[in-house]
Amino acid sequence: MKKRGPASIDVAKLAGVSRSAVSRTFTPNTYVSPETRAKVLAAAEMLGYRPNAIARSLSKQSSGLVGVICSDLTNPFYAELLERLSMALQKRGIGILLLVGDASRMDDLLERMLSYQVDGILLPASKLTSKLAVSLNASGRPVVLVNHQLLDGGVSSVGGDNYAGGVVVADMLVAAGYRRIGYISGPEDTSSALDRGRGLQDGLARHGLPLLMRASGEDSRDVTMAVMRQFMNRAEPPDAVFCANDLMALAAMEVAKLEFGRDVPDGMGIVGYDNTLLARSGLHRLTTVDQNLDEMAEQAVAMLVEKLAGTRAETVEHVKIAPRLVPGATTR
Repeated sequence: MKKRGPASIDVAKLAGVSRSAVSRTFTPNTYVSPETRAKVLAAAEMLGYRPNAIARSLSKQSSGLVGVICSDLTNPFYAELLERLSMALQKRGIGILLLVGDASRMDDLLERMLSYQVDGILLPASKLTSKLAVSLNASGRPVVLVNHQLLDGGVSSVGGDNYAGGVVVADMLVAAGYRRIGYISGPEDTSSALDRGRGLQDGLARHGLPLLMRASGEDSRDVTMAVMRQFMNRAEPPDAVFCANDLMALAAMEVAKLEFGRDVPDGMGIVGYDNTLLARSGLHRLTTVDQNLDEMAEQAVAMLVEKLAGTRAETVEHVKIAPRLVPGATTR
């Protein structure tokens, strides 16, 4: 028979305090006098006591868990974003329940997530459907989208200002002397792809230039390389290409340099988005756009926590984080 470990009542007796004082000591953001806290922690250490989070969640009708659904951890951006979200949640004493799957299964993953006892949900997935929005709103649990926004705007979100990011790239490319500019987007039914493309096109228009060509790389290395070959085989190929993330930018650069012999950056400029660790490496030093992941994660978690507390529960809001251009070695 498994031996029973020390319980909160044992800690309370040893410390000479009430059982509720023990509970408060191990509950984040709950007041306990310094003297009582010291007694409880000392007794807990002597006994080897660890609070039972599951039992506590049942008594409080709260699991202390937030669900997170990611669609693509092969993209370093989402891996880095997940790390920041996890750290921001842990800082507040909140655990994380993670589900990962490809973008085509987001609706199924949401249904599975809602079957668990999570208090709220963070969604840093890149592709979501309107059906998903209805399910989210009907779940009765607070939800915050991270790094994207549903096209109907019906669910609260925190993300980068993608339109501003596209404008910043346009201004930089024109200032560097590039004139024939193409755009390789992510999936065209995502808000980030649309907004970055609109920002780029409007930014170029202010300088009297058209967007020469655009196509979707579908966030895929192979698709992006095929699109880049089409760009380069045109009678008038681009002299600069803006890609909607760093992975696609590196794939486009590989085609330009290795298959078409273009010098980067003098013969062709390449710009990515996200400022991932791979882009920052000395081997690539990609010109890219930083989305300030620390701020994005902090604001997303803060918004969700406030919704859990009821202070912003009924409000649908969209917070945009200002982007920052990071010049590298792939543009003049």
